[in-house]
Amino acid sequence: GGGNIFSTLMHNYKQIWNNCLQILRNQVDDKAFKTWFEPIVPISLQGSNLTIEVPSQYFYEWLEENYVSELQQALTSIIGENASLDYSIVVDRGDRNNRPLHVTLPNKTSGQARIAEPVENGAFVSYSGAVTKARSEILETGKSAFHARLEKDRLFDESNLIPSYSFENFVEGDCNRLARSAGLAVASKPGITSFNPLMLYGGVGLGKTHLMHAIGNKIREMDPGRKMIYISSEKFTHQFIESLGKNAASDFTEHYMQMDVLIVDDIQFLAGKEKTQEIFFHIFNHLQQAGKQIILSSDCPPKDLKGMHERLISRFKWGLTADLQQPDYETRMAIIQKKMQNDGLHLPLDVVDYLAQHIDTNIRELEGAMISLIAQSSLNKREFNLEQAKKILNNIVEQFDRVLDIEKIQKSVSRFFSVSVDDLKDKTRKKEVAVARQVGMYFAKEYTGYSLKQIGHYFGGRDHSTVIHAIQSVQALIDKDATFRKNVEDLKRLLKANS
Repeated sequence: GGGNIFSTLMHNYKQIWNNCLQILRNQVDDKAFKTWFEPIVPISLQGSNLTIEVPSQYFYEWLEENYVSELQQALTSIIGENASLDYSIVVDRGDRNNRPLHVTLPNKTSGQARIAEPVENGAFVSYSGAVTKARSEILETGKSAFHARLEKDRLFDESNLIPSYSFENFVEGDCNRLARSAGLAVASKPGITSFNPLMLYGGVGLGKTHLMHAIGNKIREMDPGRKMIYISSEKFTHQFIESLGKNAASDFTEHYMQMDVLIVDDIQFLAGKEKTQEIFFHIFNHLQQAGKQIILSSDCPPKDLKGMHERLISRFKWGLTADLQQPDYETRMAIIQKKMQNDGLHLPLDVVDYLAQHIDTNIRELEGAMISLIAQSSLNKREFNLEQAKKILNNIVEQFDRVLDIEKIQKSVSRFFSVSVDDLKDKTRKKEVAVARQVGMYFAKEYTGYSLKQIGHYFGGRDHSTVIHAIQSVQALIDKDATFRKNVEDLKRLLKANS
């Protein structure tokens, strides 16, 4: 009777696989069982050879590397000593017009590989060929027969790089020099330098995204064959959730694990997303160990990232962390001039200077203000002067002309330079007081509507020529002394915050 039962089981491949699963369930933990065995679908049984369908090449390789002995043991105990296993790997899921494409591989590296090609009547024709090449090459051979359909995956068909973001139009300054240099090093030798991952951080509009695209574009220019993708962490999360809904999480993982360069923007938005962080951790590890390049950006350094797994944060610190800061006056001037040169535009020098002086928060706002000016001047079909520019920029530039009174400026300056307000009005010529007084006059001219004579009156009854000299001295120091320039910019921010 046992023979008949065995014979029935032999023909019932689904039952055989279920029996194998019962054995496997006791050999691996629940999580591994759900992830790696539940998605498997039994396809056929020929003699003592069972064929199972697995969702992807990555899935197949994982089973072969991690669970081959458990699988063999389970099959042997159910089918017998001659039991063997074939994997039918889904290479392309197909669509309304195309049937799915599978590649069948044995679970031993010797044997036959069969690439099943759908034909018009829906039947499958099997091709045989000795498995003498690496498994991935066998799959590539299968793919090449179906070129466009397989190469252009519907979900992941582009690198998302913006060609106009390049190193050539990324203006270098003290604020971004390290990040730009590291970016160039990574672009010339992706995955080879110790800058892996390259972690860029800084506030909004300071050039992180531009630099990431520039790195990607440079790599593509030097080696067009490299697989790379630029993606925001929000889109990455969305794709992962979508793949879970379609039972295609392993396809999602496999896709990213095949990248030579992975560029993820705004990594801080993975905070609190446990599952997405987990999958990103595995992708990160796989790519890093394979010598592939990872480039990340964030709004803060890794140590300040909240809601992130500690193991992820520690990996973010493995490579190089470089910050992008607010551009200084010279860099802002260079950015405006570069943009004018690239776009064939022209603004009067005093307008450029006004823009660079007043819009100091980020590059995006600076470029936005430029575009507003240029749009207006082209609409009016005439060049405009500084006064017209000020009117146009009224909504953009943080105007606090006449809003700040001289007393407020004097209090802020005295606190910043650690001198008293009385000292600013006094006759003393001590250097630290004289510099603070001159800076106070400079800001009074910049941010109030008072005349030079009125400003002189508020600073101890000095005449207008003394005020002119003070303004010129401050401007000269701003131009030649980086530390002084930074102090003036810091003070300007304090004034704006208190206005």
